[in-house]
Amino acid sequence: MAAPSVQTFLNSFNNKLEQPVRQHLKNVYACLGMSTMAAAVGASVHIFTDILQAGFISAIGSLIFLFLLLSTPDNNGKGIGLRVGYLFGFTFLMGVGMGPLLEHVFLVDPSIIVTAFFATSAVFVCFSICALLSERGKWLYLGGTLMSILTTLMVLSLANIFFGAMWVYQLQLYVGLLAFCGFVLFDTQVIIEKRRMGNKDFIGHSLDLFIDFVGIFRRLVIILTQKEQDSRKKRKE
Repeated sequence: MAAPSVQTFLNSFNNKLEQPVRQHLKNVYACLGMSTMAAAVGASVHIFTDILQAGFISAIGSLIFLFLLLSTPDNNGKGIGLRVGYLFGFTFLMGVGMGPLLEHVFLVDPSIIVTAFFATSAVFVCFSICALLSERGKWLYLGGTLMSILTTLMVLSLANIFFGAMWVYQLQLYVGLLAFCGFVLFDTQVIIEKRRMGNKDFIGHSLDLFIDFVGIFRRLVIILTQKEQDSRKKRKE
């Protein structure tokens, strides 16, 4: 029973997506996997060494790498080595930037990081498959709505600096989590449509998905840590 089900599942991809699109997605997801590893190395460097710590320098460095990546044209793959280097530089420093958060989580319960990573991976895969198997362009309408949600959350975040309301912070966490799940749907279908129109920039496309992945992971880490801390407080009471 399992073999026919798997074969049917694979055939559905072949029927939905053309061979050039499938190959492009393989490149995108391979690049995404390596970017995630680079971020993990960056976080480890902050936590376990004194070589580079999260701060002003790492933040500026990540912005510089991002600018270099976005400003360097793809040129049909001619500058691939340079652009991959910029991407990994950006993702590595993004990992360094997440170091303080993960360091705090280590003190609470190190297993939260592993749980959050696998939960993020499961959520990402499920939403990606949904986008890949859905009707063409079904989720593209989400773009405007999702950007409006993120803009609203950013405004609330700035306002909350002065008010410090916990409910606003919690709203940002959970609504932001839902928004980034929506971005996985949206960005995946955008990548497919761009490839159909001749855009082969799998490095830039993997950057979009990496930002979605990190957005989900960061929020799940915080939510799980909060739940663990609340659980410990209740046990003490």
